[in-house]
Amino acid sequence: MIRHVVMFRWNEDVTDDEVSATGRALDALPALVPSIREYRHGGDMGVNSGNFDYVVVADFDDVDGYLAYRDHPDHQALIAAHITGRVADRAAVQYGVA
Repeated sequence: MIRHVVMFRWNEDVTDDEVSATGRALDALPALVPSIREYRHGGDMGVNSGNFDYVVVADFDDVDGYLAYRDHPDHQALIAAHITGRVADRAAVQYGVA
């Protein structure tokens, strides 16, 4: 299995409503992208300073499943509508899960 983890720091002008709309859009993706096996996301709890603001964790059967998600038109539309221009910093990793 492949796990994809992506973290964001929002731009200072991003509102709570915009973050909520992003969450709702992310909630819809598993029904739209067949290769997603598990999908979780949420905002940082603020326990430690310096953390990223938001995380998405997604599991796929294999690399091809991840690539299908990465390139899926609905995922790309979500990025264009909710991520591009709103993110100050992004970090991501994909790794194997036994």
